[in-house]
Amino acid sequence: MRKIGIIGGTGVEDTSIFGTLSLITVETPFGTAEGFAGKIDDTSVYFIARHGKGHSLPPHRIPYRANIYALKKLGVTEILSFTAVGSLNRGLIPGTFVNTSQILDFTKSREHTFFDGGVMPVCHVDFSFPYCPVLRERLNGILTRLGVRHSKAGCYVATEGPRYETAAEVRMYGLMGGDVAGMTQMPEAVLAREAEICYANCSLVTNMGSGLSWTALSHEEVVAMMDENAKTIARIIHAFLTEEEQTLASCHCREAAHAVGGFPIDKI
Repeated sequence: MRKIGIIGGTGVEDTSIFGTLSLITVETPFGTAEGFAGKIDDTSVYFIARHGKGHSLPPHRIPYRANIYALKKLGVTEILSFTAVGSLNRGLIPGTFVNTSQILDFTKSREHTFFDGGVMPVCHVDFSFPYCPVLRERLNGILTRLGVRHSKAGCYVATEGPRYETAAEVRMYGLMGGDVAGMTQMPEAVLAREAEICYANCSLVTNMGSGLSWTALSHEEVVAMMDENAKTIARIIHAFLTEEEQTLASCHCREAAHAVGGFPIDKI
């Protein structure tokens, strides 16, 4: 049976799209993770609201390690993440979905690894391409078939938050090759790689970045755009969960920690 994790960011917190789900709590060496478990067809699905109940957790306080460890402990082998982002690229207008392909990390105060030499051994994983190529190909196919306006690739700039970026920062990120800016892909993406879980991210552009828009940025604007696209997001999730599984032979995500004999979840 396939086991897939869905991590929802701002505006992707309504579990009704999955039908009847059960609240679950998973204890990990890195804290407690909370989520919901259910089933769609022959697929077990585990949903985590990244920002907690009622959007109570700012980006720098999300228990990233607990969340990813819990999904690994539950047997999840694929994760589809959703994030709300601001555009750094005038060609990516609000309402566009982006199948992110690269990351520039500007976060500062977060625990970025399981392999810190404490509970876990020391291990250096390859992160040249942060997202699973097989899941990215599947996601692009779904977005195309559903007729969703999207970009097949894009560089996600991960900022510390919770403030929005300055206009100067937006210009700098754009010059460095960034396409969209958000606050939650790091360390989530690298932790999934360390845990040897295939991971893809679908971002929705909710606004133009600071200096590219005449209006001040606001959380309300972000939520409104996510709400407007809620049905589309539900269709993407349903397609991802029900589409016939593709071979993962062409990715190496599940061998990322081979240097230490694999992610040592059964040894802790």
